[in-house]
Amino acid sequence: MKVFVIGSGGREHALCWALARSPRVDRVYVAPGNAGTAEVAENADVDVGNVRALVRFARDRGVDLTVPGPEAVLAAGVVDAFRKAGLRIFGPTRSAARLETSKSFAKDLMRRHGVPTADYAVFDRLPDALRYIDEVDGPLAVKADGLAAGKGVTVCATADEARAAVRRCMEEKAFGDAGARVILEERLVGEEVSVLALTDGRTIAPLAGAQDHKPVFDNDQGPNTGGMGAYSPAPVLTDALLDQVVDRILVPTVHAMNREGHRYVGVLYAGLMVTRAGPRVVEFNCRFGDPEIQPIVMRLDTDLMDLLEAVVDNRLAQQTIRWRPEAAVCVVLASGGYPGAYRKGLPIAGLDEAAADEDVEVFHAGTALRGGRVVTSGGRVLGVTARGADIGAAVERAYRAAEKIRFEGAHYRTDIGRKALDRLAAS
Repeated sequence: MKVFVIGSGGREHALCWALARSPRVDRVYVAPGNAGTAEVAENADVDVGNVRALVRFARDRGVDLTVPGPEAVLAAGVVDAFRKAGLRIFGPTRSAARLETSKSFAKDLMRRHGVPTADYAVFDRLPDALRYIDEVDGPLAVKADGLAAGKGVTVCATADEARAAVRRCMEEKAFGDAGARVILEERLVGEEVSVLALTDGRTIAPLAGAQDHKPVFDNDQGPNTGGMGAYSPAPVLTDALLDQVVDRILVPTVHAMNREGHRYVGVLYAGLMVTRAGPRVVEFNCRFGDPEIQPIVMRLDTDLMDLLEAVVDNRLAQQTIRWRPEAAVCVVLASGGYPGAYRKGLPIAGLDEAAADEDVEVFHAGTALRGGRVVTSGGRVLGVTARGADIGAAVERAYRAAEKIRFEGAHYRTDIGRKALDRLAAS
């Protein structure tokens, strides 16, 4: 079989890596890919912003299944276009992807159907938002309504911080049109966890839990990023808690989308805060999380191709998802200055040394090939992902590998997995 992955980041490298390992897959194409995907797939020079070009490529190459990675292509209606052309594709339609592309849509849907989330208000005018901040009692999170590459959320401790965040969205246009509307919601207190589930619109199959690390610096300090690391499993996600998440969040959300005419098929990512009152939805994403998917695929013991096809063919109920017993940890190496301005084209050394361990995979995110050398091309550059007998062993192996990689300005958090280790020690 031939598979076509759309995207160029760490998520797409991880998907290509997992699909290339399937005995049923003969060839993996990826557009546009990166320096790492070129080792496990065939990079294709296709404009991912041109849906017709993507359809044409898949048809011309005889692709059996297409897997979109980034949210932007889902928002552009790639699933709708492929289905119209009679091509098999994994993921939600444009209308279903509104669960991610419009936070106000998602919040209103949750309110209508009783899915637990933070209290909130939506504003299209700056004066109204500022007035609300003056009136509300308690700290707030300020969220740009549209897609902002994971950087459109500011968790504020004071009213002054909230005012500045709102002005950044609505007045300074820091996120372009995505920040024209803002959501102000109560700041939830607890521990975050990511639950990704596959669904064909009827059956919902949760994947292994993972915990992402959004802030750029240790101890969850600094501005939010696209994700600085992740680990799986997440000890905070007990079996009892997962049952609550399925019953109170995943099932009601998928059924609500179906009833309201947005049949949901693909992967549903629920970013949750585990509060004293139980799990609350922080956000929904309509694609595999990055970097959560990196440790998840390192632990997956079922053929990923089988699972994706079962979703597309509406037979997910027939699948059993098996997991390796080991833990996995991903440490993201970022460019100097990220999530702000950063340089590109810097040579990267030590990749072979880091990947010499058979339980380590270096997933490329922002890399390119230039003159036969691997260079930086993005803010998040690499996701060094390692398996270990437990979280502690995986953490040690991941950081040992990360230390072997060098490029000018490289930085990474040194506390990925600490929350898991602290929780396990306390128990």
